[in-house]
Amino acid sequence: MVEPRSCSPQLPVPCGPLSGTVVGALRRAQSPLDPPQVSVEEADQYGRDLQLALYVLYELHYQGFEDVEAEREWEPQLLALRGELERRFLGALRADAAPEADAEGTLSDLLVETAGFDATSVSHHLRRDGELWQFREYAAMRSLYHLKEADPHAWVIPRLHGRAKAAMVAVEYDEFGAGRAEDVHARLFAELMADLGLEPAYGHYLDAAPAQVLATVNVMSLFGLHRSLRGALVGHFATVEATSSPGSRRLADALRRLGAGPAAQRFYDEHVEADAVHEQVVRRDVVGGLLETDPDLDADVAFGVNATTFVEERLAELLLGRWRQGRSALRLPLPD
Repeated sequence: MVEPRSCSPQLPVPCGPLSGTVVGALRRAQSPLDPPQVSVEEADQYGRDLQLALYVLYELHYQGFEDVEAEREWEPQLLALRGELERRFLGALRADAAPEADAEGTLSDLLVETAGFDATSVSHHLRRDGELWQFREYAAMRSLYHLKEADPHAWVIPRLHGRAKAAMVAVEYDEFGAGRAEDVHARLFAELMADLGLEPAYGHYLDAAPAQVLATVNVMSLFGLHRSLRGALVGHFATVEATSSPGSRRLADALRRLGAGPAAQRFYDEHVEADAVHEQVVRRDVVGGLLETDPDLDADVAFGVNATTFVEERLAELLLGRWRQGRSALRLPLPD
């Protein structure tokens, strides 16, 4: 299989004035940024127009886009617009996902499945009732993150020190294949996609992704690119690791029930045992080590946990609502 990130994706189709401004500017080699036709403050903070504009600007720091010069990553006008979009998005998250407990209490709550949780959980649905077309949609959406899995979290490494840094690097080492290119988790997900008959090229399903998917990826980039939000990124990382093992077990069971191939099953099987260990390391040494030296970041870590849960619950509501009606959750249909 060709390396999924060997080529940069094409720019997406804009869906409104904000994304149109960003995509239009990037399609032109060098020209002033046209002012958006609407104020950022008037835009829906969770709407697809704002989320797509933000996603595209963030992607300049990852793989970039075909025919877009790498230097545009630091173009002042684009950065200024990104700052406006970030303030709108972050302000909404702080209002909707404000922590009610400290970091330890917030993380502990993640490990308790409340009554009715299985009815609102995507992994429970896919294991019990999911159909193959639904899992293919799920994989297509998640590819926007999993094909760059662990990259957003790596930005926090230079901002940590001591026990927290050592533990963070140890976990990331596993995410990046423990030195083996064939075991890099992003590579394993590309093989899962190929096994399910999906296109594993990086960024291929961006135009098909609804706003709720973009928000789950954007929140990582938002936290990762700002040193002031390092506590929130650690909270995000801890949330992912704390919930990954049981969720991955359910998704692996779903793929076996649906008759998917071994490559598809391997991605989630790999996460069951590894992330059970990672959860303990992250809570004890990454979170614990960070708060031992920077106790003032406790509320930020809790906010990162809550913000992650919030955007994931919005995505779950969309997926389960559409699938239970027999409808696609994607903006564009997948080929058979």
